[in-house]
Amino acid sequence: MKIAIASDGKGEESAVSEQAGRAPYFQIAEAGKIVEVLSNPFALGGGGAGLAVARMMHQKGVGEIIAGQIGPNMQDALDELGVRFRKAQGKVRDSL
Repeated sequence: MKIAIASDGKGEESAVSEQAGRAPYFQIAEAGKIVEVLSNPFALGGGGAGLAVARMMHQKGVGEIIAGQIGPNMQDALDELGVRFRKAQGKVRDSL
């Protein structure tokens, strides 16, 4: 299963982002290793970031998103898409 970790930077030493919808990056892990790093195109701008991120991650085949927190709209979208959310703090490598 692919896991997306919302992060403040591009490396495993980066902090897990507090807000998933507005995270600057998502590090995609599979089998405990980072396989892809994505810039979040929804990090800046108007509303609806959480919903858009949920859809983007689902399209990427992600089964779980890790972040400090998510908003209620993103939670609803993840539930609908069958993507789990796990709350975490610290560094990306600690979440793997």
